[in-house]
Amino acid sequence: MSSTLSRPVPETTVIAIACDHAGFQLKTEVVALLNELGVPVKDLGCSNPDESVHYPVFGKKVVDAILARPQGRGILICGTGLGMSIIANRFPGIRAALCNDVSTAVMSRRHNNANLLVLGGRMLGPQLAREIVQAWLTTPFDGGRHQERLDLLEELAGSGSQR
Repeated sequence: MSSTLSRPVPETTVIAIACDHAGFQLKTEVVALLNELGVPVKDLGCSNPDESVHYPVFGKKVVDAILARPQGRGILICGTGLGMSIIANRFPGIRAALCNDVSTAVMSRRHNNANLLVLGGRMLGPQLAREIVQAWLTTPFDGGRHQERLDLLEELAGSGSQR
């Protein structure tokens, strides 16, 4: 995919991003891509790849940033992406998708309206990660029957949230 897209997300969208120490290098690559694309970024850490940190702390920071903004979106990165997925999906209104290829990134947006992309810093190379991020940023939600399923998901979770 080319990084010369005109505007991958609405102008009001700020992508909140965070990582643990294992995701630091890939976060650097993703932030550079977002800057190239002109997408505003709110970097919530971690800021030191040499200091072991607890991924749930940084995952919660992005969750809070997403839930504080209508149509909020974010990206989380840890070693495999599994830990960040687990922490993020504990919160009503968050639809975190761990994506290891472009197809899952596209489908996470089209069918699940994923508002949080999760990447594995030790699982993906920088070029593939860039392609995944671009696909996730530019793919719209299909709505329709998929919205009905998201509404049901929120209802079954007992949150009542309609994000």
